Amino acid sequence: MQSFSKASSITRRCCRKNLQALTLCHRRLSSSLSQNQNVLNDYLDNQVLVEGKASSRMAILNRPSALNAINTSMGARLNKLYRSWEDNPDIGFVTMKGSGRAFCAGGDIVAVYNMMNQGMLEGCKEFFRTVYSFIYFLGTYLKPHVAILNGITMGGGAGVSIPSSFRIATGRTVFATPETLIGFHPDAGASFYLSHLPGHLGEYLALTGEKLNGAEMVACGLATHYTLSERLPLVEEQLGKLVTDDPSVIEACLQNYCDLVYPDQTSVLNRIGIVDKCFSLDSVEEIIDSLENEAARTNDAWCAATLRRLKESSPLSLKVTLKSIREGRVETFDQCLVREYRMTLHALSKQVSGDICEGVRARMVDRDLAPKWDPPSLEQVSKDMVDHYFSPLSESDSDLELPTKLREAFN
Repeated sequence: MQSFSKASSITRRCCRKNLQALTLCHRRLSSSLSQNQNVLNDYLDNQVLVEGKASSRMAILNRPSALNAINTSMGARLNKLYRSWEDNPDIGFVTMKGSGRAFCAGGDIVAVYNMMNQGMLEGCKEFFRTVYSFIYFLGTYLKPHVAILNGITMGGGAGVSIPSSFRIATGRTVFATPETLIGFHPDAGASFYLSHLPGHLGEYLALTGEKLNGAEMVACGLATHYTLSERLPLVEEQLGKLVTDDPSVIEACLQNYCDLVYPDQTSVLNRIGIVDKCFSLDSVEEIIDSLENEAARTNDAWCAATLRRLKESSPLSLKVTLKSIREGRVETFDQCLVREYRMTLHALSKQVSGDICEGVRARMVDRDLAPKWDPPSLEQVSKDMVDHYFSPLSESDSDLELPTKLREAFN
């Protein structure tokens, strides 16, 4: 009996020691997880930095190594910040800029590509929902918004800036919507703002993915102001001193410190006649035929370069994009975003084609610049294929929900 009591005592002491060890281990593990979570949160928060000014706030897109490409966490942080700033009566207006040599090169399409290859379609959908929702919020923002487009401004980067009240281009600005070159379609509101450009410039930019510089952006209305890059610190300094929520005061400030500029003679804006003649036609085939006729008649290098660009793009994407821009002309901003989201989910499903994965692979992952498009030619792209991208979503998916009853969309 005595040895049994002794054994029981030893067992209890061992249990207590094991329990203490387990408790200590759990505390250390919890502490480590908490520290890691804090580090992760700090890292994610640092992808969008904030600077406080006299009567304004500045959001700084801060992924310079990725040209400030927007990911899901950045979209979520922007949504949260902009909502809190709109509700804050001490904040009169908001400014956005990018770190490094880009404003924003677009959405992080390589991350989307990787998620697609890993079967994480819900993550892809969450990304587009988050970013499109922010774009709508920005487009209906109740306070003046200034976007400083100093550097690369492409795709989704244009999406998070073009709806702004003021858009400052510089000598370093490079604008483009190059989605057809990666087997996708211009999105993030592009079918709205491109379709409202002068003449048929929107079709040209959407189909070719060609670039505009800062002076060209001002001339066609994509930007509202222009400044030389070296004068930008002065412009930012003067904006930071303003204590106002009056757009006219911000406008006066920008007029005082920005520059007057015109596109040079080689600009596509000086070819608007030929752009309208060719890109107003009803189909991609007719556009290409018209450009080929012009090239044969005039021996114009611009026509030849435009044709090469079109022939590099996904045939399916070209047809889908042309239809999207044409529909954007008669839709409101929110209708364009909802339709683009639907088109995007159809592209992600790869039911018609996997061109988005092939295009990203060829241009941004393997970089062999040799995509194998499916279908490989315009002739093989049927009307049904194109129409599928504009059809209702399956029962398992929901349309993009925007707060149109609370925040009025614009035409």
